Amino acid sequence: MSEPKADKASGQKGTIFTLWPLIDYRESPKERFSNLAILGPLFKYQRNGDDRDIALRPLFYRTERAEDRASSSYYLYPVATQEKTPETDNFEVLQLFRTSSYRKQESEPEREKSTMLFPFYISGDSKRHGHYRAFFPIYGNIYDRFWRDEYHFVMFPLYGSTVKKGTTTRHYLWPIFATTSGDNESGFDVFPLYGQSHKTGVYEKRFVLWPFYTSESTGLNTDNPTRRKFIFPLYASTDSPKKTSRSYLWPFFGYTEDRGKKQEEVDYFWPFITKVRGEKKSSDTFLPFYSHEVFSGGEKSWYLWPLYRHEELKSENFSQDQDRVLFFLYRDNHEFWPKDGNERRRTTMWPLFLYRKSPEGVSSFSFPAPVESILDKEGIEKDWAPLWRIYQRRWDQGGNSTSTLLWNLFWHERRGNDLAYEFFPFISYRDTARERELKFLKGLVSLKRDGGQEELSLFWLPFGLKWGDK
Repeated sequence: MSEPKADKASGQKGTIFTLWPLIDYRESPKERFSNLAILGPLFKYQRNGDDRDIALRPLFYRTERAEDRASSSYYLYPVATQEKTPETDNFEVLQLFRTSSYRKQESEPEREKSTMLFPFYISGDSKRHGHYRAFFPIYGNIYDRFWRDEYHFVMFPLYGSTVKKGTTTRHYLWPIFATTSGDNESGFDVFPLYGQSHKTGVYEKRFVLWPFYTSESTGLNTDNPTRRKFIFPLYASTDSPKKTSRSYLWPFFGYTEDRGKKQEEVDYFWPFITKVRGEKKSSDTFLPFYSHEVFSGGEKSWYLWPLYRHEELKSENFSQDQDRVLFFLYRDNHEFWPKDGNERRRTTMWPLFLYRKSPEGVSSFSFPAPVESILDKEGIEKDWAPLWRIYQRRWDQGGNSTSTLLWNLFWHERRGNDLAYEFFPFISYRDTARERELKFLKGLVSLKRDGGQEELSLFWLPFGLKWGDK
């Protein structure tokens, strides 16, 4: 039942113990590696040096990395995830509930903490304002989050206000009534009937029956003051020292001259027919038939959108070729690092296979792949993919390889000149520089060679008939 593997460097023997599908245990003392699998992919405990992985798929997967003092956990991914490092501790459920703590340095005695059950409860700490809480829609104060300096609300949408860079916007019966105030700044809205706001020397904005008429002047205190006007859908214009744009009967015709980017664009029934010419970008689009864009450092093309897409990125340090057919039906992503000669590749054909090659030269193939072409996520790879991968193979440039079918019902492994394989429970074979062993029915009949000595054993007995010199 136990098949030792010789470890030449240390003199220790590795171990393979299988009783498919109940248990599969493998150990390599030289590499400080062991892996225990129970019921195929359902339970896993792996030790690799000081690192640990434990899984009860698909309910739970946890990885611990000793060198970084970090861990990551997935709970029925993507339902819940947790990430821990010496500086951070984040726990998230469906991106709706989240708790996090963070400190910039380990010497800091306390962490900054926040909690969110979006959108109903949010709490956190602000260096300027201290601890805050919000119970949406009843009452709340939020600071330095969600792209604003401050949020305040009472019985929203009855009342709410935001502050950003000194500008305060107050809403009453949002989004109908609003006022704007700040340093030399004022305005009001009665949406969608009429609204206006201005800041002396900075901007002026106005709308009437939004979106049918809007006009604004922004950046008046910069070297690129910009004036925009929109009379929907008849006419739109943008004028500034760096840019001139016109649109007539949008989206049927449009023209843009971007002097800052040294680029011109003409649109006919945008986005279906467009033409762009510039120093850093040129493109021709005739959707859904053809689209081709050349830009600084690469190009991309669509043929019979969304049938086929090709994209290239090129630089001195990195290059990438990517091909896609019907978005996710087929996807091939090939990355290069020209200076050090490394490459990485990931190819998927839904729902048939996933092929990968790492920068270290290790390749892998798995079948089937019902999700991998759509979601390239670590949680899918660890928590779910082993459950449906009927066949897997892994190999490197040195000739080492491993293969498994039906979660090790059949497995094959080659390391250098050493070879081992098993088709449970009928036959197993192991061949090293010193030993060779062939078993039928897990040892009902066993033939073994150790050096010059041969041994025949029957009926799973640990001893047998020996001949020859050891």
